[in-house]
Amino acid sequence: MIIASVQNIVQILVVLILATAAIIIMKRDLRSLIKTYAFQSLLLAVMALLLFAATGSISLLFLAVIILVSKVVIIPHFMGLVQKRLNIKRDVKFHFLSPVTSLLASIVIILFVYLSFSSLLSELNRFNSSLFFLGATVGMSIVFMGMIVIFTRKQTLTNIVGYLTMENGVVLFSLFLTELPLLIEVLIIVDLIMLTLIATILAFGIDSTIEEFHARLNPFFHPAKEAALKQVEDIEQ
Repeated sequence: MIIASVQNIVQILVVLILATAAIIIMKRDLRSLIKTYAFQSLLLAVMALLLFAATGSISLLFLAVIILVSKVVIIPHFMGLVQKRLNIKRDVKFHFLSPVTSLLASIVIILFVYLSFSSLLSELNRFNSSLFFLGATVGMSIVFMGMIVIFTRKQTLTNIVGYLTMENGVVLFSLFLTELPLLIEVLIIVDLIMLTLIATILAFGIDSTIEEFHARLNPFFHPAKEAALKQVEDIEQ
């Protein structure tokens, strides 16, 4: 049972996490984007610690430590290295929706998730608590907001932030609705995949977008074709 004071603090943290997701949608400065993601993860870790203090569940303590180490320190550090190496300060290229339109779409999604969960979770006595309802609604909304970032931004680094934001939404949702040991295992795997992806970006030195990444990888997958094209260019010269 969560005491009232801790419940109030957790509710505030949930709202702040939702606010950081909205900021991520709107942000164009990559350094600020990375810092916002790190702050969002920090809020998530603090929430896990508060829930651990209230419930005594050791899984919550493990989860808080994993989030602090991987999502607050290690991943933002490597993303900062990528941003400095690529020397790209702003993400100004968009697919389909502008940041303002994306934010409006997010509001519609939040309302849709709220209405859907109000009918679904009310049927389960376990989730009658307003805290469980708020956490589940905001968590699922953040998952969709991360998807919006992925589909509307062209910069590779911003897309990674979108995936990580989706992961934070899943963690927030799972804090209230699923078993934590499985969540911890999945979280470790996903963070390792993200670190591998970021390390790949550092290794190949992608200029900015996924399209440029494919262009860089093309010689590795089609070496014969690339050599033939180079010979043709040499003959023409």
